[in-house]
Amino acid sequence: MTWSKVAESVRAGVRRDEDGHRRTHQGLGGEHVHGKQSGGSLALTELRERLADGLARARLNQTQLAKQAELGRTTVSEALSPTKPVPSAETVAALARVLRLPVGELLELRWTAVEEAGTVPAGGPGRRIGQWDPHDLEVHPAGAGRAPSDPDTPVLRALPGYVPREHDGLLGEAVRDAAAGRSRIVVLVGSSSTGKTRACWEAVQPLAKKGWRLWHPFDPTRAEAAVEDLHRVGPRTVVWLNEAQHYLGNPVSGERIAAAVHHLLVSPERGPVLVLGTLWPEYEKQYTALPRPGTEDPYSRARELLAGRTLAVPEAFDARALAAAAVLAESGDRLMADALTRARTDGRMTQDLAGAPELLNRYQNASPAAKAVLEAAMDARRLGVGLHLSQAFLTDAATDYLDQNDYDQLTDDWAEQAYAELALLVHGKQAPLRRTTPRAPRRPPPAAATEAPAPPPAGPQFRLADYLEQHSRTTRRHLCPPASFWHAAHTHLVRPDDLGNLTEAAEGRHRLQWAHHLRHRAATHGSTTALFRLAMMRERAGDREGAEALLRQAADRGSTTALSGLADMRERAGDREGAEALARQAADRGNTDALYRLADMRERAGDREGAEALARQAADRGNTDVLCRLADMRERDGDREGAEAVLRQAADRGNTDVLYRLADMRERDGDREGAEALFRQAADRGSTTALFRLAMMWEGAGDREGAEAVLRQAADRGNTHVLYRLADMREEAGDREGAEALARQAADRGNTDVLCRLAQVREGAGDREGAEALFRQAADRGNTDVLCRLAQVREGAGDREGAEALFRQAADRGNTDVLYRLAEMREEAGDREGAEALARQAADRGNTDVLCRLAQVREEAGDREGAEALFRQAADRGSTHVLYRLAEMREVLRRQWPYGLDPDGTPTPPWQPPSAPTVLG
Repeated sequence: MTWSKVAESVRAGVRRDEDGHRRTHQGLGGEHVHGKQSGGSLALTELRERLADGLARARLNQTQLAKQAELGRTTVSEALSPTKPVPSAETVAALARVLRLPVGELLELRWTAVEEAGTVPAGGPGRRIGQWDPHDLEVHPAGAGRAPSDPDTPVLRALPGYVPREHDGLLGEAVRDAAAGRSRIVVLVGSSSTGKTRACWEAVQPLAKKGWRLWHPFDPTRAEAAVEDLHRVGPRTVVWLNEAQHYLGNPVSGERIAAAVHHLLVSPERGPVLVLGTLWPEYEKQYTALPRPGTEDPYSRARELLAGRTLAVPEAFDARALAAAAVLAESGDRLMADALTRARTDGRMTQDLAGAPELLNRYQNASPAAKAVLEAAMDARRLGVGLHLSQAFLTDAATDYLDQNDYDQLTDDWAEQAYAELALLVHGKQAPLRRTTPRAPRRPPPAAATEAPAPPPAGPQFRLADYLEQHSRTTRRHLCPPASFWHAAHTHLVRPDDLGNLTEAAEGRHRLQWAHHLRHRAATHGSTTALFRLAMMRERAGDREGAEALLRQAADRGSTTALSGLADMRERAGDREGAEALARQAADRGNTDALYRLADMRERAGDREGAEALARQAADRGNTDVLCRLADMRERDGDREGAEAVLRQAADRGNTDVLYRLADMRERDGDREGAEALFRQAADRGSTTALFRLAMMWEGAGDREGAEAVLRQAADRGNTHVLYRLADMREEAGDREGAEALARQAADRGNTDVLCRLAQVREGAGDREGAEALFRQAADRGNTDVLCRLAQVREGAGDREGAEALFRQAADRGNTDVLYRLAEMREEAGDREGAEALARQAADRGNTDVLCRLAQVREEAGDREGAEALFRQAADRGSTHVLYRLAEMREVLRRQWPYGLDPDGTPTPPWQPPSAPTVLG
């Protein structure tokens, strides 16, 4: 018999077995399998055909093959026999080596055959990939744990969408090799929290679908677990060596582990396996560095294992990755959207996401002194102080954030201990409050007088973690800082912008005394805004000379607003020439509003020619709004012709918006042709609104076809709002399918309002089912307001259970306002405890209004005690305005406080504002 006939005989036997459904009796490693059919396995059929082809090409008989493979003659015969069970991995590997066949591919076929036979062994460490929680594999959670709308549901650990980068493609190739039967190892190298572990998790997902296992050795220690069980790892297993320094760098067993991993990779009968590890760059350098001559080589096996098998992970997202992250954010990924607000500039997205939960944990569990310093920093940033916060300011500001008991326990070195505590790093090399060194600005010298630069703050400077700053803007937004904060600001802050922003913050909180003192300090340190405000106060008090002196100081420091104010004062004093000169100076420095105010004065004085000349000067400097405002004045005076002439001048200087007004004038005068020509001019300059107005004119004239064509032009140029009118026209014409298609087009471009408005049309027509279907489509595209609308529809139909489910969906997607309606529904059902729990959830997410509104419901029901308890909870979570409500409820008369409030909310005793300075140093 020829060799080709031998091969054909073996293949024929395999095919006969497929048809004959013969039974196998022995499985992997000698395990007996009863009642299973080997003939039904396509993988086993292909495996034996490839062995038979290899046998024919090698021109060997089974006896010769057995001898060269160092196997028994019976073992080889059964491996090739169509009536025998799946051969062992060792047998397949030995035969493949002798026949020069790809060992990995044949082992993968063998494993698939075992799976198809339903005889997958339970041996080997690990469990199926799909049974793992990524956080249990040390993938960092991102953001704070999110509480679901149901109070009884555990906190959800967040995992944002994934942005593939260049290293993910190379990692994916290794995964595909493993899936094809070739054992691989890849170690990702990158700094802390650069996304290494998450990349590994995403990479193994295709293997999860193929039933692969994953083993993460960590008990009792990582190194001990690896030494104990690496020899037990079976085929189709991912070996998860996260933080591989714990394995390879172990002084006792690191080299043994490296050798065992190497043996696993080069033993075909144990494969395929995929070994994934992560390392920091400093460890990778340590393990791969060659030893000096004559010294020990503690990492020789680790160096061999890592050679050519590492993959670098970059520190930051590049432009392409940031664009992909932005797409995820726009699709509703709130974690990604939040991270982009903080890390878009430097691209350190993964570090931001990984560090956020631990930063919040460190804040919440900080020592009293450290928390006081941190909250002072939070309040400073949210109220407008710059990035760099001086240690002297923070230390003095922090004291009133402590209660008396904690204050009494402060030691002499409390501040040092607090700053040391807050400097400890979390994931991503972030700290709650880190020392920083501001860079000196490098700007060209000014061409003219400008605001004097602020002197650099003295002493150490600190920077608050971006995540904590963002967190505080929500959770502390209703809080007014204590007295020590304002005192420290007045004592230590010197930057005009910082002082100016705090002045506005104090004034907005009716802390009038501190606002006044801070404004004076800001003026002293060169704030032209503060000087201007003080000047206005002087003028109102009748001190025109003092006011003018202050405005001149501000003008000398580069304030064009002050120049404009001086021009107004000169004009009111009858010095028109001086006023115009000052206004021109302001305009030359870029403030053309000064020219408008002069033009306004000229117009009111009857000098229309002079007014128009000044307006043209402003327009020549790029401010056509001055011409428009002058046209408004003329139109109000009934001079339509004069107004139109001025608008023409603005249009000739490129102001497209005025073309609408001119067109409206033409249309009101019955000149439709002239109006249409003007709308066309605006459209030619890129205005899609003009196209919409043109379409409305055509539709009004009965040309629906022409109107629809123009609307389509506007839609093609990116105006999704016109799609609603198009959809409306389709709906009116009875083409409901066309209307829906247009609404979906708008939604696909990010405008779900068109779907909602079309849904409202159907709802109004009595088609509740059709309306709900459209609302659903808008909700699926991320519009939580639509979920609320749907819930209201359900509630109106008497389906309270369905309505509540939809409200919960909206709440879970971040809409805290709906928690009030859920709380109200609980209250109506008599579940007061559930209602309070929901209101507290909203408050914990920064929305204390829900607690307040629920309190009002209880107050109206006559439950003053319950209402007060809820108001108290809102106050405890930072809502200061509810303190006024508490005062009302206790029948404390609240009058208008002419002297303002102290930082603690009590009325400020009468005080005499100091006079504004007239000469500043």
